[in-house]
Amino acid sequence: MGLSDIAEGLTVTERQRDRGVATVDRTDPTLNATVARYAAGLPCEVEPAAILVDEYVGGASVGDAAANAGLPAITGAKVLFRLGFDGLSPLSPLGREVLRDWLDGEIGRTDARALADASEAEFALATYIETHEPLSGAREGVATALGSDTDASVAKRDALADTMSDVGDLR
Repeated sequence: MGLSDIAEGLTVTERQRDRGVATVDRTDPTLNATVARYAAGLPCEVEPAAILVDEYVGGASVGDAAANAGLPAITGAKVLFRLGFDGLSPLSPLGREVLRDWLDGEIGRTDARALADASEAEFALATYIETHEPLSGAREGVATALGSDTDASVAKRDALADTMSDVGDLR
């Protein structure tokens, strides 16, 4: 018995629809559009801020990223801090405690700067960081615009993780 014998008498009652090639549509906002949402709280214009973030995330130091964006290094650090990046305070934890003591009026500025072992610029940046907060939602918005969230294949793999076997299951 061949295939023609098996297929004899079969009829197709419905047509298959051509659905085309599957695509993933990422409608995440661009970095410029994301930074523009927080422009009122930034110490510079949107364009240099977006360049700064892109350079910094790409591996440049704060100073190099700021220079590439046409900004002073201290302004670059302020922008990155306001957009939710961590680790930008030039002071040690003890230096930050001393700075807080100065902000609370417990010690003088000269003594605080000496005890924190900070230059004038470092002390000014640390003061900015202690007296300002990151902009609400900026960290998540920038992360989404940069595409640092998981892509569709990783999300699918994670969603189906319970159904997949592991190396330990091969025994």
